[in-house]
Amino acid sequence: MLKKIIFGILILLIVIIGGIVVYVQLNWNKTYDIPYPDLQVSIDSTVIERGKYLVHGPAHCSNCHVSTIAEFIAADAGENIPLKGGVEFPFPPLGVMYTKNLTPDPTTGIGRYSDGQLFRMMRHVLKPDGTATLSVLMPFWDMADEDLIAVVSYLRSQAPVKNEVRQNEWTFIGKVVRVIAPAFHPIEKPSPPKSAPPMAATIERGEYLSRYVANCVGCHTNRDLNTFEPIGPEYGGGMEFEPWPEFALAVGGDPEVWMRTPNITPHPNSALSKFKTVDEWKERFRQGRLINISQMHWGPFSRMTDEDLEALYLYLTSLPPSDYDAGELMFKK
Repeated sequence: MLKKIIFGILILLIVIIGGIVVYVQLNWNKTYDIPYPDLQVSIDSTVIERGKYLVHGPAHCSNCHVSTIAEFIAADAGENIPLKGGVEFPFPPLGVMYTKNLTPDPTTGIGRYSDGQLFRMMRHVLKPDGTATLSVLMPFWDMADEDLIAVVSYLRSQAPVKNEVRQNEWTFIGKVVRVIAPAFHPIEKPSPPKSAPPMAATIERGEYLSRYVANCVGCHTNRDLNTFEPIGPEYGGGMEFEPWPEFALAVGGDPEVWMRTPNITPHPNSALSKFKTVDEWKERFRQGRLINISQMHWGPFSRMTDEDLEALYLYLTSLPPSDYDAGELMFKK
């Protein structure tokens, strides 16, 4: 009798596990049908220049969408590297992601896609084939219409570069997470404004940049590294970045060191509290990268306008102070 019970339990477990495996395999790369945003690319030079500032500045697209770590370092330092994609970003145990070719090459870049597909990608986090990607890496769903148009218009204006980029690679754990984690699902109901707050030292402009362009809130919030869901207060810091050995070795850093983002609320013990004035804040950003293995995009941020840096400072200092302890910012496991 006991053998029959144990056998029955084993059969039930096999059925349940088999069902989960089948469900994940059928749904991890699910496609969604969301209409394209009603936006049009512009050839106006002023619009394109605005897009260039966003791509190479606060939105920091120019750092990631290169093909090698050497180009990543060069782009951070200010070199105008073609945005042909291909650099590898490992996300263990989920898999590996490769940045895409953002030049208008007709076979390997965005020249393959319609304007609508590109606008939908940024607004709803849906790739041209209708599958979703990781929203926390591209938090542009509430970027203003005029800025979204400027970014895509600038990307369309680049010289095309042929560069075939590998497809993202997902482990089974990664596929499970893609099924269950909201961070891997599309943004179905964004609420973007038509116009961005004017480039001026205002709290409104600072919040807009922090949330929908520069993504300060994305990194300076502690997140579960498997689902990317927040597990700490906004701007309280604590998000961990695993060692990126290839990058660390290329810049002469320790390939075993992890990093955590600091608390940037106006608490007396936060990183923000080190900057007593907006001029000290701007001076720090103008210095660019000081910690060689930092995964913050200091290069593009160092090239932001005075007005935008001032706006960020005003917004962050207006936040409620959080006593959240992010822990050691550089450590080994």
